[in-house]
Amino acid sequence: MAIKVKFFASLREQQPEGLSQVEAEGVKTVSDVWERATATTLVPAQVLCAVNLEHREPHEAVSDGDEVAFFPPVTGG
Repeated sequence: MAIKVKFFASLREQQPEGLSQVEAEGVKTVSDVWERATATTLVPAQVLCAVNLEHREPHEAVSDGDEVAFFPPVTGG
């Protein structure tokens, strides 16, 4: 199966078009999903992560069929 991946705002603009999932085999953490989806090894410190609509840290576990989302830092005033 697969893990669904969503990028938001500026992160979405930086990703290859059409990428919406990664193969679940060998993927254990949010950080692993980031690595497969972006070809970079570390989730930047300012990027927020969610698994199935709940905030998670990069070291936390993911499972086959999960939805993982990545958000850039939010600013406003």
